[in-house]
Amino acid sequence: MDKRPNLNKRISPKDFREFYWLKEELIQFCRAQGLRTSGSKIEITERIDKFLKTGDKEQIKTNSTSKSTSKFDWKNEKLSLETKITDNYKSTENVREFFEQQIGKHFKFNVKFMNWMKANTGKTLEVAIDEWERIRVEKKNNTQAKDIAPQFEYNRYLRDFLVDNPTSSRALGIKLWKIKKSKRGDNIYRKDDLKLIDN
Repeated sequence: MDKRPNLNKRISPKDFREFYWLKEELIQFCRAQGLRTSGSKIEITERIDKFLKTGDKEQIKTNSTSKSTSKFDWKNEKLSLETKITDNYKSTENVREFFEQQIGKHFKFNVKFMNWMKANTGKTLEVAIDEWERIRVEKKNNTQAKDIAPQFEYNRYLRDFLVDNPTSSRALGIKLWKIKKSKRGDNIYRKDDLKLIDN
């Protein structure tokens, strides 16, 4: 019942959603069905899910209900501490140069900061600099676990396993992951997963 089905156009949307697929497998499926192969693993998964449900081969548009209204040019506009973050914000080379001038050559974009920029329309770049410094100090003090993007399921699983089982080996975590990903359901680590070794 838990056997992973073949990924082809006859697979049900339910089976597709409830089993783990490598990005390479998803891209191969898209090529075979004439679907676009660009985008993150999450975007490709959404595209295949829509195709299996509707037969539609058009790429899924994300956030279509919230279109940008600002025409601010983040690639070329002269930036200052008073510049406000707009709804069409992009982390361009122009923005990087501005932050390097204000913060120093050690400035780097990171996922947490970029997400903050996109979620804080209307705040100034001066406030953004304060936030970047706060994130840097937080990271330096290791007050929070490093963010791992949702598409990196293996990395998240292994991290959570090792946090929950500090005396266990990495090899055991990898073994559990291989069993878990072959079964129906999500790929989130849970304490009960240790029972999978006995089954």
